[in-house]
Amino acid sequence: MDALDALLNRVSVPRVQDPAPDTLQREQLFRAALRAPDHGQLRPWRFLTVEGEARVRMGELFAEAVRAGNPQASEEALNKARGMPLRAPLLVVVIARLQAHPKVPHEEQVIAAGCAAHGMLLAAHAMGIGAVWRTGDMAYDGHVARGLGLTENERIVAYLYLGTPERPARRAPDVAVEDFVSAWNG
Repeated sequence: MDALDALLNRVSVPRVQDPAPDTLQREQLFRAALRAPDHGQLRPWRFLTVEGEARVRMGELFAEAVRAGNPQASEEALNKARGMPLRAPLLVVVIARLQAHPKVPHEEQVIAAGCAAHGMLLAAHAMGIGAVWRTGDMAYDGHVARGLGLTENERIVAYLYLGTPERPARRAPDVAVEDFVSAWNG
């Protein structure tokens, strides 16, 4: 698949199953991530892989976060949190590592980490790997961040859920470019 085809036709694939990407595919995914735009060459990102039984432990971490935020959380809400990481055989947590820099504000560093995540999604699409970018409350929860070992200068940008698509990917919707582009004439 050529680059333009990947850019124009990538779609989220939320329903994935085993097997997870193999070692060679993972290498390619991370190589794609590392090509993200990076003002100052700070490499303001890092990645955690979560698979196997670690997904169960992540689910418990999510349930703890739900309970901490709402001590009266229903068992249904806790079970939903526990099941979130089980929706894919491999999760990649994309983390922005914010660094003090006189010319590269933190916002640019978070955007660069987001571009790294997008690079992984594009590479997954090109290789036929199902992938979806998820965030939600668990991406912004302090208890989860601490449980995953993030430091004070780190932020979760994405949870990428990866695996073998359960069904063929849907077609990318047509979007009218002119709805989003205009000329500025001063």
